[in-house]
Amino acid sequence: MGMSRIAFLSFSVLLVLSGAARAELPKNYQIILQTDNFPPFNMGPNHKNFARGDEVLGIATDTVREIFKRAGIDYSLTLRSPWDRIYSQTLADAGHGLFSVTRTVQNEGQFKWVGPLARYESVLLAAADTRVDLSTLMQAKGLQIGVQKSSGVSQYLESQGLRPTDSLSEEENLRKLLSGRLDLWATADPVWRYHVREHGAEGIKPVLNLRAEDLYLALHKDTPDEAVERLQRALNEVIGEGYAGCSKTPDLCYLIRDRKAP
Repeated sequence: MGMSRIAFLSFSVLLVLSGAARAELPKNYQIILQTDNFPPFNMGPNHKNFARGDEVLGIATDTVREIFKRAGIDYSLTLRSPWDRIYSQTLADAGHGLFSVTRTVQNEGQFKWVGPLARYESVLLAAADTRVDLSTLMQAKGLQIGVQKSSGVSQYLESQGLRPTDSLSEEENLRKLLSGRLDLWATADPVWRYHVREHGAEGIKPVLNLRAEDLYLALHKDTPDEAVERLQRALNEVIGEGYAGCSKTPDLCYLIRDRKAP
């Protein structure tokens, strides 16, 4: 009996040790993070389309920094555009991560996920002189709707049978809307308000609220599970602390108010 107990304890210790060995990340492990100008979630100084490290701002960026710190995982961070390019790069290149990404039916199996970081409302917008009266999304069929390529809003519209017009940036969609080349602009609220204010555009108006969307950190499929689990545990802690992650911008706390740990 004594020997059996000793053997059992030894076996248990080996299991624990082997589990710890499997959980250990490679030496000098680092994730290459990218994002784009998606204010107020992530943005460059003065809304520039390129920034690195501490220059990258935003409520989602603050949360991402905090969870990497708590998880003890190193990273590099670059803000660049266009979104479609860095989205495709994250799909293709091991060691890469991207935020703020909407998790959709189309991309669910393409990444490993950590979230939610924040939440937004997707909307359809019209120019001031446009007479569009919508009560359902299906009424927008046949209209020219501009979207940012590879965005969550774009994927949602396509899943509903619409064929939106891709642009490489939200600024391009705004210009097309103002010039009459688009009937509607599908994007995120409050992101569109920042672009409208930056470009001095007036009279842009929401004509239909689509749905609420969560934003995530999307990691390449080869990211070690240990890294994903550490980051998710750290985020769960942050979410459990309430408004942690928006202390620098209390007016934006509503964007993380409804996020819940999975």
